[in-house]
Amino acid sequence: MGPSRYDAIIVGAGMSGMSAAIRLAMFDKKVLLLEKHSIAGGLNSYYQRRNKEAGGLRQFDVGLHALTNFVKKNQKGHPLTKLLKQLRISYDELKLCQQTFSKVQFPQNSLKFSNNFSDFENSIFEQFPHQVEPFKSLVNVVRNFNELDLNLEHVSARAVLDQHISDPVLKEMILCPLLIYGSAWENDMDFAQFVIMFKSLYFEGFARPEGGVRTIIDLLLNKIKLHGAELRFKAGVAKILTEQNKAIGVELENGEIIHADMIFSSAGMPETMELITPELALNKKPAYGPMSFMETILVLDRKIDLKAFDSTIVFYNNRDQYLYQKSQGLYDDQSAVVCCPDNYQPDIRDGEGTLRITYIANYEQWKALPREEYLQKKQEVYESSLELAKKLIKPFDYKVLFHDVFSPTTIERYTWHKNGAVYGSTDKSRNGKTEIEKLYIIGTDQGFLGIVGAMLSGISMANLYGLMDGQMEQNEIS
Repeated sequence: MGPSRYDAIIVGAGMSGMSAAIRLAMFDKKVLLLEKHSIAGGLNSYYQRRNKEAGGLRQFDVGLHALTNFVKKNQKGHPLTKLLKQLRISYDELKLCQQTFSKVQFPQNSLKFSNNFSDFENSIFEQFPHQVEPFKSLVNVVRNFNELDLNLEHVSARAVLDQHISDPVLKEMILCPLLIYGSAWENDMDFAQFVIMFKSLYFEGFARPEGGVRTIIDLLLNKIKLHGAELRFKAGVAKILTEQNKAIGVELENGEIIHADMIFSSAGMPETMELITPELALNKKPAYGPMSFMETILVLDRKIDLKAFDSTIVFYNNRDQYLYQKSQGLYDDQSAVVCCPDNYQPDIRDGEGTLRITYIANYEQWKALPREEYLQKKQEVYESSLELAKKLIKPFDYKVLFHDVFSPTTIERYTWHKNGAVYGSTDKSRNGKTEIEKLYIIGTDQGFLGIVGAMLSGISMANLYGLMDGQMEQNEIS
């Protein structure tokens, strides 16, 4: 018996991979989805920790601070409603809880934004009155920019900002959440990605599914099963097989050979290209991204009082300039994302509280630590995070039942993204193509951002390369 054969193989059961698998299987494609881990979700997944002293098992989200692109039910033409239509998921199934509001907090200024864009506008107009017309000009450019054009050239977001905003602090404050929620580049981002994030965060806003990221994962897994796509866990790809510069299949780590007409990879651009065999003389070897992070999760004896801390997310920066770059030391404690997941449900105040504090980190330095020192430094990060929590939340009269800290090496270990690069390579493939025919990139390195962006990436690339053969009516992809 020869190797198995599929219409499409998808590498990685993250948000983009699962969405691509569903979309193809909906149109009767024979699809195989391969995942190296034992659970789905990729960079947006979940894990469990047991603590006997604190009364047993807890489940934590990884990645998902917020589902961006929030819109209310029946609002048409937005990214969230587009992906729900494409995957035939009802809005109510997401069980979305809106944020209270979020803040960008710098030493001398604090900007508030919510799921109502006027809150952000008014906050800027009050604190930077000399920037009213420049900001309106920038907003007009963002509104009229087609960030989904697959043929766009790379343009620096900072260069565009410089054409509109003259106040250096305001520029940093606008950029801060957009960079840390999506940029693979240090201290800058591609303008198309800036527009994606600006619309996602400031025009639309934040929500969180009731039950966290697992709600989304379970919805996608159920759709995969419903439409008959095959999903294999603990099925790492060792090689992508090629013939005359065309992808023809994969070899798994257990030696199994599987053939397919096309391959979609969410493993990342450099990681994908390293799987190709025999090795080809690529025109350019994709770069590994420099940006990785670490996070402390605190479980508190009760939910934080809204009078003490009513924000859902605070983008904290203790400098006038925002240094979005690989930290010089193990981590940068002068900037952080502080997320209170309980403030997506401000009316529910019973039970334990949760706080998540994320720092920019340095993968190479964490990787070089001996085990004992590694554990000591994680404890140091926890203590730093707790001090920041006490600075922002007053009074902080909460007992920490237990905590957990994960580092860039943890990210690499469970996602296989080299260097723990959360936002992938600085080399993106906006149209999903690689130098190998029938091998396509989906997910972060295709260029869409966030959970909604990742899902739309999988859908759009599946539509473009897997379904444009007459089997799909045009109104399905509009």
